[in-house]
Amino acid sequence: MASSNRDRVGRGFELLSDGLAPFVDTRMSLAFAQHGGDWIAVITARDTAQHGTTRVLNPRDPALQLRMITEEWRVFKDAMSRAQQSFASELRDTRNRWAHNETFTNDDTYRALDSMERLLTAAGATTQADQVRRMRVDHQREVYEAETRRMTRKQDSGIHAVGQGLRPWREVLAPHDDVATGNFSASEFAANLHLVARGEGGEEYVDPVEFFRRTYLTEGLRDLLERAVRRVTGDANAKPIVNLQTNFGGGKTHSMLALWHLFSGTPVPSLGREVAELVAGRTLPKAVHRVALVGQDISPNGSVKDDGTTVRTMWGELAWQLGGRDGFDLVARDDRTGTNPGEALRTLLSRYAPCLILIDEWVAYARQLWGREDLPAGTFDTQFTFAQALTEAVTTVPGAMLVISIPASHDPDRDGESGGSAIEVGGPNGQEALQRLQNVVRRVADQWRPANSEESFEIVRRRLFTEPSAQARSEIAAVARQFAQFY
Repeated sequence: MASSNRDRVGRGFELLSDGLAPFVDTRMSLAFAQHGGDWIAVITARDTAQHGTTRVLNPRDPALQLRMITEEWRVFKDAMSRAQQSFASELRDTRNRWAHNETFTNDDTYRALDSMERLLTAAGATTQADQVRRMRVDHQREVYEAETRRMTRKQDSGIHAVGQGLRPWREVLAPHDDVATGNFSASEFAANLHLVARGEGGEEYVDPVEFFRRTYLTEGLRDLLERAVRRVTGDANAKPIVNLQTNFGGGKTHSMLALWHLFSGTPVPSLGREVAELVAGRTLPKAVHRVALVGQDISPNGSVKDDGTTVRTMWGELAWQLGGRDGFDLVARDDRTGTNPGEALRTLLSRYAPCLILIDEWVAYARQLWGREDLPAGTFDTQFTFAQALTEAVTTVPGAMLVISIPASHDPDRDGESGGSAIEVGGPNGQEALQRLQNVVRRVADQWRPANSEESFEIVRRRLFTEPSAQARSEIAAVARQFAQFY
């Protein structure tokens, strides 16, 4: 049963409370250490003096958590920028509306879930942020499907006349089992490199064999995979850096997943005929060290890994993914000080080559550093010094390949002409980060060409349906010619 918008917002606040609880409690307890760390007692006494009545405060109440982040902003200023704290201010109003049983439109719901995700990410609550992201994507998909059904009904009268006497479509073009049985999750239709790298998500994205079975190798994707194969197998003429610069929804993340799975160690013949033909004549290394850095999923406040390693910076994350604690030790000092590792990057890549480094949503990460000098991740300027050092190191290390996703340029005054996306850029901070990254990357990277419009149908068909028989292909073509008169 589909969730209502109010249900989604309510569930979002539950996840927000779970994620913010340790973040708020830790910092408030430190701020009120002179009172024994009992910040609830201090706030209760303050409220009683102000309002004349005593209210019971619950540290897991999202309304209280949001209130503390906004009213006690000095306590959180070292952990959150004012822009990030503004999400808390916005969500206080949303929480009041929800508590008073106000209705939520589709746009209201998207905005609420998006702000929750961003605030949780800023607080370092990545688990809850991932869950809210899935809810948001699922909501977007349902809205899109409802609108598609509405538009389709407008054309039903003419199409029905043409469709009389046709066999049921399931007998002509069979869907994959998960689609046919209703187990297909719309939220998983959106690829997520961060989750796949962690081994999470639907089989069609996590399993290399199933992924390529449902993936149509467009001309652009085939070219990208061929470049990668040549580079990691030692071809000195293969370009070491590729910039996947396309418009929003242009297939960047799906292409990164294809690279991730190609070098997963899965036997090439099991990845399908198209992939086997692409690799023919070359032997892939037994092990290719892979790194997946997704800007929205890396906190500028750092993180603690399963082995106990505290990682603060983008270069620390890269080193840890390449070689675990041993790899991280090569940049540990620069990670601790938030400074560019410089020559240590070349040493790191040389030790773990052949290697594939995928960086998605870099702008989303860098824009959080704008105007901040106190974050463990380092400064805004240092981020681009690192970007330059990384591109130079990759260029000089045989077998190392760097694939970066940077949004197409965005001009707010000429949105229809620029081909950019405000969704990906994210305001003036993101615009500055975009320009700085482009200055570094464009001079050294090959630009990647996405799928063309003629290939879009086959991309979707492979994802949803099994391979049709020759007879089915003939019937589909005949019906398509009949339906063409309506479009």
